[in-house]
Parts: sequence; structure tokens; C-alpha cells
Amino acid sequence: MSTNAISHRTPIQLAAMVVGAVFLLVGILGFIPGITAGAIGFAGMGSHAMLLGVFQVSVLHNIVHVLFGVAGLALGRTAGGAKGFLTWGGAIYLVLFVYGLFFGGDSAGNFVPVNMADNILHLFLGVGMLVIGLALGRNVAAARR
Repeated sequence: MSTNAISHRTPIQLAAMVVGAVFLLVGILGFIPGITAGAIGFAGMGSHAMLLGVFQVSVLHNIVHVLFGVAGLALGRTAGGAKGFLTWGGAIYLVLFVYGLFFGGDSAGNFVPVNMADNILHLFLGVGMLVIGLALGRNVAAARR
């Protein structure tokens, strides 16, 4: 991508692309031994892998991060797509936070899996993405008129 293409991105597009790039990086790091320690399972509490020794991950969890990252990079190409990614993505992460409150830990419903550190991170991601999407996205609707 040329410097000229980067300079024509709106703040909401840049925010979505940065968030997307971080999700993509975290998803990839979740598969790298040494950064992720422990036996990784496909899904559920059978996965004992810990990203950075703190966040419980599984193959499914990492794939979701990679897909979220790709979505952020792709949707960040337009202001409307970036706003949708940040606001809907934030809402999804808030739902994951609530899910973790009810189905975290040793619950049979914890198929992702999530631990308390994941749950707290999901809360901050959800609120952060939603606030950024709504704050920077105010101008998106006005620009379409």
C-alpha cells in the first residue's frame, strides 16, 4: 500500500485496520509454541493452551481471531465498512463477555474456551471497539448525505 493510499484513509478506517491487524497478529501468535504454552485442543476446556501465559486459547479461538483480523482489514477499506466492523464487532465482544460470565471456567458450555482474563479482555475490547466505532463513525453517515 502506498503512502498516498494510507493518507486518504479516514480515522475510522485506520482504527478498523489497526484493530484488525492486532486481531490477526493475536490469532497467529496463538499457534506459535513458546508464545502459547500448553496442549492446544480444537475447542472447549480440553484445550489447556495459554497465550502469553494468561489467555486460554484453542484452535477455534485462534481461528476466530484470525477471521476477525481479516474482516477488520477488509472492512477497513471503506468508512462504512470500518464503522460496521468496529460497532458490530464491539457488540459481539460484549456478547462474548456476557457469555463468559455464564459459561466460563469449567462449564460444559465453554466451547470457545474463555477464562477470566479472556472475559475481562472481551469487556474492554467490546466497549473500546463500540466507542471508537460510534465516535469516529458519526461523520460517516453525514458524509454519505
